[in-house]
Amino acid sequence: MPVSLFPVQPPEKLGLKEVRYEKADWVARITIDRPQNYNAYSTRALQELTAAFQDASWDDRIAAVVFTGSGQHAFCTGGDVKEYQQHYTTTPRDYWKYMCCFKAYLESITNCAKPVIARLNGMAVGGGNESQLACDLAVMGEHSWLGQVGTGVGSVACGGATQWLPLHVGDRRARAMLFLNRRYPAFTALGMGLVNVVIPTVRRSDGRFCTSFTGGRTYLADWNTDPWEDPFASRATPEEIAAALKNRDGYSLDFSLLDSIVDDLCRQIVEKFFECTRYTKAQVNFWKDLAWHSTVGHARDWLSIHYTSLEPHEGMSAFVEKRKADYAGLRRRAAEGGSSEFLWGPYAGTCPACGAKGLPTEFAFCGKCGAAVGAAAESARAVVTSL
Repeated sequence: MPVSLFPVQPPEKLGLKEVRYEKADWVARITIDRPQNYNAYSTRALQELTAAFQDASWDDRIAAVVFTGSGQHAFCTGGDVKEYQQHYTTTPRDYWKYMCCFKAYLESITNCAKPVIARLNGMAVGGGNESQLACDLAVMGEHSWLGQVGTGVGSVACGGATQWLPLHVGDRRARAMLFLNRRYPAFTALGMGLVNVVIPTVRRSDGRFCTSFTGGRTYLADWNTDPWEDPFASRATPEEIAAALKNRDGYSLDFSLLDSIVDDLCRQIVEKFFECTRYTKAQVNFWKDLAWHSTVGHARDWLSIHYTSLEPHEGMSAFVEKRKADYAGLRRRAAEGGSSEFLWGPYAGTCPACGAKGLPTEFAFCGKCGAAVGAAAESARAVVTSL
């Protein structure tokens, strides 16, 4: 037998630090391992995820890939906003390079030769929702929720959401998700077509799941839900979900049923012809790829240029500082004829003392020589004239 030019790599050979990667029984399991940041991906994490998905794609001993986040609270909350605020708002040209990493990451999922199952063990927000949209199937715990946040933090969700949400949920619902940044709980997400399966995860102190179903079902899926009947015998309340997330009052989260359904989906994929499955994915990806490749290059450049403006500075600073962004203040600046694009006004000022040009128009003093400029200079001249 000839030696393969694509040898199988054990996961430890990839040198991963922020991602866990395991392979066994025809299944690869890839986990974002940044629980301290609610599994927000860093630049390094994107590169590691890309490497893991490519390895799984090329490994003939892998039939299906399970993608999840560590812990119980978050699948993925998108990009690390602290990293954005510290690095990319100060060097926007590097955000273009970051978007190259993000693009390669999402394409490593959509181009993966094996079906990718998103195991939604918690909230999937912003780029986290875009990540699960890139996957082929999605299984969601009832305590989880989905949502977009771009317009609220000074960004645009054009890394998958603007391209793929209309394909999943239709134009009007996509616009609502993108404009309003609302939270979509699990069973709502199932009804909208965002995920395939929602599974009970909230247990009471007596060990029983809070949610149960009629007809002997143990979970709801898009292949077993009759829209003309009420499928619920009982349902976990928002208060019970909140208690389970905090492990309070005897409530807890239990992923045993979630994992059994994920394992069953993997088994079903294993028991199909792999070349037919691979080509089926390539064909089904047509509209997804068309929307993505028609827009992502433009998105990458626009976002990197936009990072020089006031909106991302204010939105991401507010997030890091745990305060509400001054949305109305930026609108007032524009409405009153001021600059809502620059932090201290456009670079149109000139120092009367040293001749320095390109000073922000709202500066009172020259950053080069310290002389008064603009209104401050006019005020100083008026004082001298009156003496």
